[in-house]
Amino acid sequence: MNPAPDLQTRVLVVDDNADARGFLTRALGGEAMAVHAAHSGDAALDALALFEPDAVLLDVDMPGMDGFATCAALMDRHADLPVIFMTGLGETGHIVRGFEVGACDYVTKPVAIAEVVARVRSHAAKARLARSARAAVLGSAVAMLAADTAGQLMWMNTSAAALMQAQGWVACLPGAPLPAPLVAALRALQEDVATPGLLPGGLSLRRLTGATAGVMVVELAAHPVHAATSAPPSELTPREAEVMVWVARGKTNRDVAEILGMSPRTVNKHLEHIYEKLGVETRTAAVAAAQRGLA
Repeated sequence: MNPAPDLQTRVLVVDDNADARGFLTRALGGEAMAVHAAHSGDAALDALALFEPDAVLLDVDMPGMDGFATCAALMDRHADLPVIFMTGLGETGHIVRGFEVGACDYVTKPVAIAEVVARVRSHAAKARLARSARAAVLGSAVAMLAADTAGQLMWMNTSAAALMQAQGWVACLPGAPLPAPLVAALRALQEDVATPGLLPGGLSLRRLTGATAGVMVVELAAHPVHAATSAPPSELTPREAEVMVWVARGKTNRDVAEILGMSPRTVNKHLEHIYEKLGVETRTAAVAAAQRGLA
């Protein structure tokens, strides 16, 4: 199944071989992906001013700026951009060096297009989710943070940092482990999304992203999170509750889709079920009903 048009995967193909560029451009375009091709590392960097890719397919062996130098330059500009190396079979040194300069994956030449498509879609979807979650966290006035499944901090806004400092915890830098009590609460939320996590000192957490996401976004409060500001009525499923939380924060269907890692069509279907359960017909009425039901 091809992705929804508004979530079309955008791929930057970088290869000095014109035949290889043409083949990949046609093959990926046939999979409903938007493709921009560049013949060199310099051209790839220039392309970023006009084209915002979800993933990069990068040849290792190129004259001038080779794949390793190009990858390093791409990481300097966009550290969260997935770069997939294309390298010769058995070139272990290339594979290791590629990971060292920031690549997330590799495929061997001659490439199998089905494998390329699968890897590009997987990495692009994860990158979109991460970007959306980061924007949601850093753009919120409500205390929020995002962590990976190992309990390491990814992003935290100033409100969340203030709450952590009020607990006597040192605010972490991205990539650092969160305080042990917070990690324990996050792990509990991985098992039970619907129940808020409670910490000593009155701090409470509510998970705002789905159980399948590699990024966990949570809301923090200095008191138990009240339903009127955080969660919809209990008759909603956990997934519907997640959708409703972000809708109540003013997010569009596309925003919600990217944050939760689903298609806008799926978000719309969840909203249809939510409206039916709450006995309403509009988005505004659903938010109001959710707040009344949990006040």
